[in-house]
Amino acid sequence: QVQLVESGGGLVQAGGSLRLSCAASGRTFSRDVLGWFRQPPGKGREFVAAINWSGSSTYYGDSAKGRFTISRDNAKNTVYLQMNSLKPEDTATYYCALRMGGGAYYTSTNYAYWGQGTQVTVSS
Repeated sequence: QVQLVESGGGLVQAGGSLRLSCAASGRTFSRDVLGWFRQPPGKGREFVAAINWSGSSTYYGDSAKGRFTISRDNAKNTVYLQMNSLKPEDTATYYCALRMGGGAYYTSTNYAYWGQGTQVTVSS
C-alpha cells in the first residue's frame, strides 16, 4: 500500500518562501512520477510540478515556472517543492500524488495515489 504524507504548508506573506515535503512509503517502481497539484478554494485541481523517480526529468505548470523547484531525495523517499516569490494567488491546498503508469504527467486522473494535502496561505 502506497502512502504519501505532505508537510510544510503554512501562512506566509507575499514574496516569501515555503518548502513542501512529501514522504512516500510502500511500493514504488522506476517508472514512477511524483507530482504536486494544488486546489484553490472553490476551484479545480491544477498541476504544479512533477519529477521522475531518478530526478533526471522535471516538469512545471505555467504558474510554477521560474518560482518553484521540485526535487527529490531517494534515500529519504521524499520529494520537495521549494516555492519562492509566493503570491496571494498561490493560496491553495497542495497535494502530492504518485503516477505508477503512463499518461500525461500534468493530468490528475493519471495519478493513482494522493496525500491528504497541506494548506498554503499567502497573505498580501
